[in-house]
Amino acid sequence: MEFFRFKKDINFMKYAVTFNVISLVTFFLAVFFLFSRGLHFSIEFTGGTLTEVQYTQAANLDSIRDSLKKIGYTDAQVQNFGSPRDVLIRLPIKEGVESKVQSEQVLTALQAEDSTVKLQRTEFVGPQIGKELASDGGKALLFVVIGIVLYLAFRFEFKFAVAGIIANLHDVVIILGFFAFFQWEFSLSVLAAILAILGYSVNESVVIFDRIREVFRDPKGRGLTVPAVMNHAITSTTSRTIITHGSTQLMVLAMFFFGGPTLHYFSLALTIGICFGIYSSVFVAAAIAMWLGVTAKDLAVPENELGRDGVDRRDPNFGAQV
Repeated sequence: MEFFRFKKDINFMKYAVTFNVISLVTFFLAVFFLFSRGLHFSIEFTGGTLTEVQYTQAANLDSIRDSLKKIGYTDAQVQNFGSPRDVLIRLPIKEGVESKVQSEQVLTALQAEDSTVKLQRTEFVGPQIGKELASDGGKALLFVVIGIVLYLAFRFEFKFAVAGIIANLHDVVIILGFFAFFQWEFSLSVLAAILAILGYSVNESVVIFDRIREVFRDPKGRGLTVPAVMNHAITSTTSRTIITHGSTQLMVLAMFFFGGPTLHYFSLALTIGICFGIYSSVFVAAAIAMWLGVTAKDLAVPENELGRDGVDRRDPNFGAQV
């Protein structure tokens, strides 16, 4: 199904150098802000106080946040927990203030607005646990990257693997750069969004790489230059890209505008990741694969894997061909 048809291939590779220079500058700026400003970690990483309260009716989260801001907790995280009446409040560590005192301050402020509020539990999360979470998150990111490299190397060719992983790391570093520059709160949900973007971005790269391989192996494409093959492959997947990513972005924007503060930075990270995921798959991954010298010979089917009729039986469309 193609809602957007292009009669002529778009010359994407003509602008490959320009866009990759922009990407390189953006990448180094992101790295600079990461080192100079650092990430604004949430209390899930830095530690703090967890307080659960219960209302007799559905809680007004915005009103709770306003009450906490009045007593100095501007970075407090407020969300429903289990039911609309139960609320979980995460408070950052305050020097010289014990966890029990913080909990009492919160309860007093909330009861001033609604006397029926009851304290359910209070827990203290030390910074050591936050360090473990950060360490585990870093390991998860590393394992995902290694998995992507191995998948692309086996699925396609090592040059594609190098191009794909550079494009994916480009997306991740730029997302982190945005969070460092604007000092947006970096929480576990944002980390989950980054891991999701890694998979999302590599999927787009795989679609384009697969079409490049098809064009290289197609007898009609043997007379095309490598840039022409890249342009044809990307143009032929553009309709799919617009429909798929457009639908995904609509869902993410719905979370951004209507999901409240809890989903705000999660959906924001996804929005940035989707935009740069498309950009990097087209102008970074494909261009780098071209510059690394990928050719039809790299993707040729070994003769021992061809049938007597010369058909590649590894092709998933083989059944339809015969």
